[in-house]
Amino acid sequence: MLSKLNPVQREAVTYLDGPLLVLAGAGSGKTRVITHKIAHLIQDCGYAPREIAAITFTNKAANEMRARVSGLLKNINTKDLVISTFHSLGMRILRAEAKLLGYKPQFSILDSSDTWKICSELIASGDKQGIRDLQTQISKWKSAFVLPEQAIDLADNKEQKIHARSYVRYQETLRAYQSVDFDDLIYLPVMLFQQHPEALLRWQLRLRYLLVDEYQDTNDCQYQMIKLLANLRSAFTVVGDDDQAIYAWRGASIENLHNLQRDHEKLRVIKLEQNYRSSQRILKVANHLINHNTKVFEKKLWSDHSIGDPIRIYVARDDANEAESVVMKIIAHKFDHRGKYSDYAILYRSNHLSRVFEEQLRSEQVPYTVSGGTSFFERAEIKDITSYLRLIANSDDDPAFIRAITTPKRGIGNVTLEKLGSYAGGRHLSLFEAAFETRMAHDLPPRQHEELMLFCNFINRLQERANPEKIAPGQAGHSCGELLDELLRAINYEAWLFDTQEPRQAETKWESVQSFIGWLKRKSEQDDKTLIELVQTIALINMLDGKDEQPDAVSLSTLHAAKGLEFQHVFIVGAEEEILPFRDSDENGIEEERRLMYVGITRAEKSLQISYCTRRRRAKEWAVCEPSRFLDEMPASELVYAGDHVDAAPVVTQGEGMDKLARLKAMLGKPVVE
Repeated sequence: MLSKLNPVQREAVTYLDGPLLVLAGAGSGKTRVITHKIAHLIQDCGYAPREIAAITFTNKAANEMRARVSGLLKNINTKDLVISTFHSLGMRILRAEAKLLGYKPQFSILDSSDTWKICSELIASGDKQGIRDLQTQISKWKSAFVLPEQAIDLADNKEQKIHARSYVRYQETLRAYQSVDFDDLIYLPVMLFQQHPEALLRWQLRLRYLLVDEYQDTNDCQYQMIKLLANLRSAFTVVGDDDQAIYAWRGASIENLHNLQRDHEKLRVIKLEQNYRSSQRILKVANHLINHNTKVFEKKLWSDHSIGDPIRIYVARDDANEAESVVMKIIAHKFDHRGKYSDYAILYRSNHLSRVFEEQLRSEQVPYTVSGGTSFFERAEIKDITSYLRLIANSDDDPAFIRAITTPKRGIGNVTLEKLGSYAGGRHLSLFEAAFETRMAHDLPPRQHEELMLFCNFINRLQERANPEKIAPGQAGHSCGELLDELLRAINYEAWLFDTQEPRQAETKWESVQSFIGWLKRKSEQDDKTLIELVQTIALINMLDGKDEQPDAVSLSTLHAAKGLEFQHVFIVGAEEEILPFRDSDENGIEEERRLMYVGITRAEKSLQISYCTRRRRAKEWAVCEPSRFLDEMPASELVYAGDHVDAAPVVTQGEGMDKLARLKAMLGKPVVE
C-alpha cells in the first residue's frame, strides 16, 4: 500500500512519534496522505476504526475520503470509523452529552433563515442590513469562542453593546426552543469540554488519533476543539497550506498554524511540494506570485509535468467583449482538441461577474453549471413550503414547526413561542407535543392558544390524510397533488407574499413555489410516492448531489468555491483593481486576495488565461479599469498578452519583434536594416 506513495508522502503517513503538521501544497496529494495514514493506523498499528477521527470541512470531501479508505481496507469493517465535517462531529458529541448542557438529545438545528427570524424579532426592525449585521456578529463571536457575557464586557461602542445584549437574548431564545444554530455545533462542544472534564476525558479516550484536513481554514473555536480532544496524547496529524488560506472573512485564522508550534513543542513539519496537477509554467507563475506574501512556512511547488503553454493575459474592451472572447476560445479549443465542456472552468472573484458569461454561454448553446450560488432548495420561499411538509412528515421537527407557524404570521409571536419552548424543554417534549398539553391552555392568553390549536389541528388533519396507514378501510386515499393544493390554499401563501414583498419580487417567489409544487406533483405520479415519502426525497436531494456523474458542462465558479477542484483549462476573469484584489482591502486583506488568485491559478492543469477589462459599466456610466496589481507580480517571461489594447500590453517584446522580422526578411533574401 505504501509503495504507491512518494518518499515524503510515505514519511508523513508513517510518522507517529508525536504531533505532525503536513504542509501540503496545491495538487500534492494531501487526501492520499490522510487516507493512507488512516489505513496504516488500522492495518499496521493496531488502532480500531472507532478510535480514529478524520475531520474535514465539507460533506463531499468526507464522502470521498470514506470511499478511498474503504478501497484501501477492503477486508476490514470500517463502519465505526469517524470521517466527518467539524459540524457533524460536534453534533455527535452534543447528541451524546446534551443533558450536561441542559438540552434534550433530540435538539433541533436551525439554519440561517430560521435564525434570521429570531434576530429580526430581537431588534424589532425590518432593517435587513441590521438583521444581517447582528447575525454576522453573533457568528463571529461564536467562531472566536466569545461567550455572551464576555461580549458585553468587550463591547466598546453603542452598536456592539446593542449586539451584545441581543446575543444574550438570542442564546436564551435558542435554549427555550431546545435548538442550536450552525455555529453552536462547534461552540457548545468546546463549552462542554471546558465545563465538564469527565465528558472531555470520555471523548479523549474514545478518539485516540485525530486527522484534520484544510487546517488553515480552522477558526479559533475549531482550534480549541481539536486542542482539547488531542491534548491527552498529542496524537494527531493536521494537513494544511498557508498559501491557500482564503477564509478570514468567515472567521478562519492563519495564526492557527503559528499556534500549533507554540502549543506543541515537539511538532514535526513535513512539506509536500511535488505537484501532480499543473504544468511547470503554471507552477512557476503561482510560486512567483505567492512569494510576495509574508510566509508562515517556506514552500515551493515543483512538477515532473511538461513545461506547458505560456500563460495568456487577455485585455478586453469591456465585460461583453471579455465574455465573448472566453466563450469563443472555449468552443474553438474544444473543437480543435476534441475535449469535453467539463474540461473548462471560468473563475471569478464575485458572483455578479457571472451574469454576462451565462448570457454568452446560453447564446452559444454551451452547457454550464454554476457553483457558489444559491441552490433552488435554499430559497426562502421554498424553505417556507418545505417547513410545512417536514412538519407533516415529522411533527417533532422543531425548526420546521417554528418556521411554519410564523410564516405566514398568524397571531403567534416570540413571547408565545418562548413559553411553549420553555415548557417543551422542561418536559423533554417537541413543541408540537407541548402545544396539546393542558398546562399550555392556562399559560397562554386565550387568543394565542386558539391560534396555536388551529394550526396544530390543521397539521394533524393533513398528516392523517397524507399517511396511507391512517386511512380507514374502504376510504379512498388523497393524492399528493390534492394535499399540496389544499395546503397552499389554507395558508394563503400567495396573498401573504404580495402583502409583504415588492410586487416583482413577490411574483418571482410565487413562480418558484408553483414550479416546486409542480415538480412535487410530477415526482409523485412518476415514482408513485406519497407526500411523506416525497418529503424524504427532498431531504436526500443535497446528499445525492455529487454522487451522480458530473454533467459535461463548463464550470462557472467563484474562486472561493473552486478551492479543492481542478480543471484542464482555466479562465480567471475580472482581474482588475477593486475586483481582484477586492476594493478597500488592507494589508492583510491584500495578502488574502493574493492567496485567492494563487488558488485560482493552481486549479489549472494544462492551460491558464487571465483576463481584465479596460472599462466596465457601473450603473449607467462607463468606468476605466486598472489591471490587477497581481499581474505585475507574475514573471513577465511566462506571460503572453493579447487583446485590443496591445499598446498598453504588447503581444511581443521589441527584441522578439526584431528577431521575427529578421527571420521573415531572411526568408525573402533581404538584409535587415536596423
